[in-house]
Amino acid sequence: MSERMRPRFVKLRILFFLCVVFTFLLAEFGYPQEAEITKFPGRPITFISPLPPGGGTDISIRLIAKEAERYLGQPIVVINKPGATLTIGTAAVATAKPDGYTIGFTGGPQLYFINFLQTVPYDPLKDLRMVMQYGSLNFGVIVKGDSPFKTFKDLIDFARQNPKKLTYGTAGVNSLASITMERIAKQEKVQITHIPFRGAPESQAALLGGHVLAAVGDFAYPLIDSGETRLLLLLKEEPSNEYSQTPILKDLGYTFLCPMILAIITARPVLDEIVKKLDEAFSKAAKEPRFISGMKELRLPIFYRSSKDLDNYVSQKYELVSKCLREEGIIK
Repeated sequence: MSERMRPRFVKLRILFFLCVVFTFLLAEFGYPQEAEITKFPGRPITFISPLPPGGGTDISIRLIAKEAERYLGQPIVVINKPGATLTIGTAAVATAKPDGYTIGFTGGPQLYFINFLQTVPYDPLKDLRMVMQYGSLNFGVIVKGDSPFKTFKDLIDFARQNPKKLTYGTAGVNSLASITMERIAKQEKVQITHIPFRGAPESQAALLGGHVLAAVGDFAYPLIDSGETRLLLLLKEEPSNEYSQTPILKDLGYTFLCPMILAIITARPVLDEIVKKLDEAFSKAAKEPRFISGMKELRLPIFYRSSKDLDNYVSQKYELVSKCLREEGIIK
């Protein structure tokens, strides 16, 4: 080879080497991603419930998971990780491998409420991705069926006459239920005593056992139907078809935000195409007769929001709740 041709040959070898490397990188990072999307899901999916087993919300999770299995072609294994006002289970979703094989439930407060009041190991907007919403929650104040309190006004009147003697249980410290009750107490100028539990089933058990005078949060409809408990107030922004005779917040002059949802989340980095597959599967599951029948039995309204719409909804509520808490002086 002549001296004049040698530099050109070296350049061609370098160019060839770079082409090989580029092709390798495409194979390593491009094609497997496409294959991952195409074959998803190729194994069972873990669905984390941040609630104790047995409550109405946990049952709704299992209902929709069972129906979604047929559309995803893989088993969905529900695992309960309760505690810390639902943030333990939520953190497990946020920190899971972002491949779509770990999803979880959210009721809303873990996304746009708790982080303002306590340190949580995730950023609701940066670390979590909305998959879809399948319903809304009947969230309320209940007392024992034989309680002398017939209305919520009766409860407030008792608190006014007996400072700090009105005890109520919720799913945890700084839960949306406890903050809402404290804001009501502030507006009514009464003193009440909060008793935190790990979840709604525990607080209701404490109510039935006579350890608290009221329980606030998710509630078991069979106990209401049987007369073992009495529903005094729904902590909702809109009237309930299931409990049309029960007042909601604004009916009693309370203008607080209490946006409770039944929704599915995953880790934020999960690919759009995989989130879309999950959204489509669960939205189809929500139309299945067995799911509809099960939700009707639980007295839980079915309501669908897509992944994109739910992302927007959560972002809006995040800003509104932040503003509301600042106006109330709860945060700076």
